This record gives sequence, C-alpha cells and structure tokens, in this order.
Amino acid sequence: MNQDFKVYLRLLSYLKPYWGIALLVVIGFGINAVTEMSVAKLLQFIIDAIQKGSRADLDWFPVLIVLLIFFRGLGLFMGGYYTAVISRNLIFSIRQEVFAKLIRLPSQYYLDNSSGHITAKIMYNVEQLTAASSESLKTLIRDGAITIGLLGFLLYTNWRLTLCIFIFLPIIGLLVRKASKRMRKLSIQVQNTMGDVNHIVQETVNGQAVVKSFAGEESEQKRFYDSSQENLKRGLKMVVVQNLNSPLVQLVMAVALSIIIWLALRPQILGNTTAGEFVAYITAAGLLAKPIKNLTDINEKLQRGMAAAHSVFELLDLPQESNTGTLTPKLKGDIKFDHVDLIYKNQVKAIDDFTLNIQAGQTIALVGRSGAGKSSLVNMLVRFQEFSAGQIYLDDHPIHDIELSCLRKQVAMVNQQVVLFDRTVRENIAYGQSEGASDEAIIAAAKAAYAHDFIMALPQGYDTPLGAQGQSISGGQRQRIAIARAILKNAPILILDEATSALDNESEHFIQKAFDEAMRDQNRTTIVIAHRLSTIENADKIVVMDKGRIIEQGTHAELLAQHGAYYQLHERNFEE
Repeated sequence: MNQDFKVYLRLLSYLKPYWGIALLVVIGFGINAVTEMSVAKLLQFIIDAIQKGSRADLDWFPVLIVLLIFFRGLGLFMGGYYTAVISRNLIFSIRQEVFAKLIRLPSQYYLDNSSGHITAKIMYNVEQLTAASSESLKTLIRDGAITIGLLGFLLYTNWRLTLCIFIFLPIIGLLVRKASKRMRKLSIQVQNTMGDVNHIVQETVNGQAVVKSFAGEESEQKRFYDSSQENLKRGLKMVVVQNLNSPLVQLVMAVALSIIIWLALRPQILGNTTAGEFVAYITAAGLLAKPIKNLTDINEKLQRGMAAAHSVFELLDLPQESNTGTLTPKLKGDIKFDHVDLIYKNQVKAIDDFTLNIQAGQTIALVGRSGAGKSSLVNMLVRFQEFSAGQIYLDDHPIHDIELSCLRKQVAMVNQQVVLFDRTVRENIAYGQSEGASDEAIIAAAKAAYAHDFIMALPQGYDTPLGAQGQSISGGQRQRIAIARAILKNAPILILDEATSALDNESEHFIQKAFDEAMRDQNRTTIVIAHRLSTIENADKIVVMDKGRIIEQGTHAELLAQHGAYYQLHERNFEE
C-alpha cells in the first residue's frame, strides 16, 4: 500500500503545473455543491411560506429556481471543462515523456517486448492514468464538496440524528476496500490482454503478405478472437465488481436513512421543528446517497489508473542506454577490437576473444556462415549491443569514452532489413542528422547509390510519398534509397550488412555499383558483410568468422591459395 501511495503522489506531481486551472475546478464544483444544499433549503422556504400563507415569499419562488439551475449549470460547466483541460494536458505530457524514453531505451528492450505491448503502454495505459488523477479528483472535489455541504447542513439542523450516518461509515469503508483489491488485479489483466490484442493486430498487419499467401486468415481471426475474448472477460468481471459495490453501498445508506426517518418521526426527537425544516432535513439526507455512491465509484477509476501508473512508471524508470562518454572526437576511422567477447542473456557466446585492427580508409569484408557473429560484431560498433569483455577502440579512444550520439553520427549503416518511413523519398534520404541537406547533396547521394533515375521516374520524383515501410517501390529500390541515405550521412565509417542477399540480378548490379562507389572513398573505413564474390574480392582484407572467432584473414588471393575455410565457402557459395 505504501508503494501505491508513492506512485499516486508521483502521478499527482504531474498536475502541479495546472494548479491555477485546478482552482477554477474547485470554484466550479464549490458553486455546484452550494446549489445542491440550496435545494433542501428552497423546499423549507416554500413549505414554510405555504404554511404562513406569505404571498410575497411565494412570488420569489420561480426566480430562485431559475437562479439555482443557472448557478448549478455554471458550476458543473466550469468544473467539468477545466478538469478536461487538465486531463488532456496530462495525457499529452506523459505521452511525450514515455515516447522520449522509448526512443532512448537499449535495443535489448525491443527484443524482450513485442511492439504491440509497447504501443499499448503509450496509447492505452497512458490514457488510463487520467482515471487515477484528474477523473478521480474531479469526482472527489465535486461529490466531496456536496457530501461535506449536506453533512454540514444536517449536523447544523439536528446533530443527534446525523450521527446515525457516521455509524455506518466503517461498513462502507470495508466494502470499498474489498472491491479495491479485486479491481486492481482485474485492471492489470485488462491492460495485459489489451497488449496481446495490439500485438496480434500489428503482427497481422506487418505480415499480411504471409497471412494471405499461406491462407492464414482464419487462424489469425481465431487468435484475435481469443485475445479479445480474454480482454472482454476481464473487463466484464471488473464491471460486475463495480456494479455490485455501488448497490451495496447504497443499501447501507438506505438503512441509515430509514433509521433517521423512523427516529425523526418521533415527536420527542423533533421537538418544535417546523414542517419545512423536517422536509428540508429528509431531502438533504436523501440527496446524500448519490454523492456517496459517486465517491465509492472513484475506487474503480483509482484502481484502473493505479494499475496503469505502475506500468507506465515502470517503463519510465528503466535505465536508458548507458552514455557516460564525454569525448566528441572527429573520427578518422581506425578501429581496433581487442580480445572482445559478447555473451547474450541466455549465456550464448556470440563473439569469442575477437581481435582485429582496421586502419582508416580500409575496406574489410566479413564472411562466414549464418550465425558466425558478423552482425553482432558490427552492432557493437554502434553500441546496439554491449560487449561483455575486452575493449573496442575508435582512433585509440575506448568506445565507451565517446559520447553516444557523437559516435553514431560518425557511423553509417545499411542493414539487411531496410527501414523506410512513411514520408517522401527526399525525407527518407535526408533523415535525422542529414535533415535540411541541400537538393544538390541529396541528388548527388542518390546518383552515387544509382537511385536517381528510378526516383525521377516516380510520380512526384523526390517528393513522392513512399507509404508504410516503402511498400510502393521494389526491394532493390528500397535498398538503394538506404544506401543513398548512408552516403549522404558522409560518415568516416560505413557498415554494409548483407545488403544484397535477397535481390534480383539487375538490382544487385546497381547496388554493387553503388557499393563500389561508396567504398571508393579512400577517407572512409568500410566494413562489408557480404555473400557476393565481387564485393569481397576487392576488399583490402577478408575476415573469415565461425562461432564468433576469426579462423582466417587475408586478401582474396591469399585466402584462396591457403585452400582453407574461405576456399571451401568460395567454392560452395560465391559464384559469379
């Protein structure tokens, strides 16, 4: 419970910037509370006026009703509107914070969590936070003010009778506590099942070509149905707990009210009370039931919001990528791996005692069968993965001493899985740090990547939107845009990761020329992971890897002459 209190205080701290607006909420609901009490007083005024036969007082009656309704509406509008202002701003600011955190989390987080569950946190869970903050505070202020006002009126009118209500408060507290535990558990389950639903939708949308080609529609429909059904069940269980809790609280209140009325009808209790005062008292006591019901309903909102708060704050408290480096050197491109190990969480050794010196301007080709550790090696250079032992030096600086964004700005990567954004060709080439590059520079990069001609053939040339994942162009064309992006970055280190492994001959021909163009720059260190002979044979050094270790290294001719592992790979796979 102590942990809950800390989380709730943390959540409320987000409301601090809106204290001025919160004041308007309090004023609005304060006005509303006064009008609720005035209903009882108005009835007293009417009945007493009728009994006295006072015509002047009765003439005021229509005016008082109009004023009462006007101020009630004004109070509710002020309270409701300004609560919504706080609520939407709260969602906006927390969502910004969660997104900022997401893009700075280590790559491992994205391997451990599905994209569906991640997006559920930022879309669904953040939305639920308002239930525990602004929504509950709205009910607390509105109905709390009404309850306090009515109780004050009752105590002032007849304090002995009013004490009956207080006797029943512990029973209400017990009911609310019981419901709380159950609703918290169900709220967490609703959030998790929402993540599952989201995950299935994203998988099916991203893999729609496979779903269609393998006739997996029914299977995906069933998966979606099953997870949605789980979400529905948990949600309905929550509704059951909520809707049982409210009537029980109202029943307790009804018992209290009936005892009050029974006692009130004893002449010795009322004494010389007028009919108007009696009706006003009973009306005020009756009006208490609704705000008390609403106050117990806060419990459901609170549990839903607190479950979301735990989930969102857990994400916000995750450690970001380690960035302790302070150096911001302009790299030449010297790379040194010194007895480097990389061990995954499951104790699998991806890189084992790896030592290699690469001089600035050299082109190094990494070869080896799938799973040899080639991609892991280059991922360590941009710190997508952190080595477990040894050291990596860039221009004689230990890699962890270099500030992270400075390091990544000086390494350009073309991955096996090309990622293009739902933007124009121009925006995809001039992405991130290259944003704002001149048209001349963008066109020069596209020409160097042999992409300019096909881009000009697109409907709007460089201003053609590429759609989600760049699906409107072919795989080879996507690859060339990715190479153009890397060339425009003009980094001293270029990494080409198996970029031609699944392309047709024509695309490969152009990409090969683009690679040659990119590697021709003597000021650029290039590391190529490739399956194609033409890329490898021109490299300054070929490194043959197996199980995370170097088993051979040398030039194309030297390695062929050795008749070793490279020779066998060459004979088996590398055909012109």
